[in-house]
Amino acid sequence: MNKSHNYFDFLIGSLVLLCAIGFFTYSFKNSKISANEGYDIFAKFENADGITIGSDIKISGIKVGSIIEQSLDEKTFKANLKMNILNNIKIPADSSAKIVSEGLLGSKYISISLGGDEENLKNGQEITFTQSSVNFEELLGKFIFSDKKKNENTDEKN
Repeated sequence: MNKSHNYFDFLIGSLVLLCAIGFFTYSFKNSKISANEGYDIFAKFENADGITIGSDIKISGIKVGSIIEQSLDEKTFKANLKMNILNNIKIPADSSAKIVSEGLLGSKYISISLGGDEENLKNGQEITFTQSSVNFEELLGKFIFSDKKKNENTDEKN
């Protein structure tokens, strides 16, 4: 009885350990944690709302890197984003970057539009052409209040 009880405990303990290792592996693979497998480039944005460390960098909708660091430029008060791009992806020096949303309520990411320059960005260089994040609440407010003003002006004319 004692011997079978020990085997049962060993079997249950091994099963729990295997499950824990499986969950850890799954979590690590699906997290945005990764080793720096590429080169680093920078971009400065007026407004980087919704972008955090680990946010995706995409070209044509395909992930090619992620944000690894963000800081505020104390002179210009722009958001300075450090991006890690896969080594096999070569980005022309005249490319542009913009912050876009995956949908109305989706997360935001950096979309890179490739330029035509023959020279590519190298480690530590900067994308100079950027477009900041669009604030949907602000746009909605402008739409609502501009519609109200139109109605008020129409009522005054009548």
